[in-house]
Amino acid sequence: MSDESSRARGAVVVGDALIDEIHDGGGVRELVGGAALNVAVGLRRLGVPTTLIAMVGEDEAGAHIREYLEDHDVRLIASEAPLGSSRAIVQRASDGEPVYVFNEAAQRRSIRYSGEAVQTIADSGLVAVSCFPFDVPAEVDALLEAVGDARLAVDPNPRSGMLSDRAEFVRGFERAAAGASIVKVGADDASLLYDGDLEALRARLRALGVSAVLATAGADGAALESDAGIVTAPISTLPGRVVDTVGAGDATLAAVAAGLANGTPSDADGWRQLLVRAMDVAAATCRAEGGLLRTPESLADPDQGVFGS
Repeated sequence: MSDESSRARGAVVVGDALIDEIHDGGGVRELVGGAALNVAVGLRRLGVPTTLIAMVGEDEAGAHIREYLEDHDVRLIASEAPLGSSRAIVQRASDGEPVYVFNEAAQRRSIRYSGEAVQTIADSGLVAVSCFPFDVPAEVDALLEAVGDARLAVDPNPRSGMLSDRAEFVRGFERAAAGASIVKVGADDASLLYDGDLEALRARLRALGVSAVLATAGADGAALESDAGIVTAPISTLPGRVVDTVGAGDATLAAVAAGLANGTPSDADGWRQLLVRAMDVAAATCRAEGGLLRTPESLADPDQGVFGS
């Protein structure tokens, strides 16, 4: 069951938008990406009107990002990008995991909040923050001032190639997370930012006042802890082979955020249903390359919404 005291008023996503330049045995190709952008597009594909606040340049890469967002009916409020649009060169390590090298624009990304941005946040039902420069205190200050008392969903999503100060990142992340409606963390986040103990990190965040913590552990599934208790779900088994796991975390956050945009579950069963649906969406997203969210229902039409720009 859900507490419907919060009407669905759309969502705002704050974070990164970039071009993924993928190098592999098939050559070089480019995809529009970024964790926050993936979450924003995912929310819209799940039926939630969504605005993305991100740094996007007035260059060719920025034009591709804008066209992609327009194709998926996501509104963009762009911050100025003096160094151009962000870009990540993506290669596969020997274990098959992606390795990212970010350009200077991505490493020095910055977000500023216009009056339009602040009003859009105030009018929204939920604000999701992902892959944000939490290690820059001024950026965290500006974010917290802009979001005010909005309901927050936070995914730290640290990238080693963007991380300039680990201790400062943790401080900034925890400032934003304290009191959030939900925080998503994964095993990689626990390893990069803390001591690797995902269960202890979940408890730490709850102690900070986070209403619900979603902890994802790859092949071991996920756990979601709230005042209603702890619910768990395994990874979902769907037809077709796993092609790319890069977008799984973003799809999980988008699916949970889409559920919260319509209200907060009031009991463990409601949280369990939300978590199981998120795991199904993540599994479907892994059945194709890139971070574009898919649902189990959309697998019957694999070209649906894929091409964009």
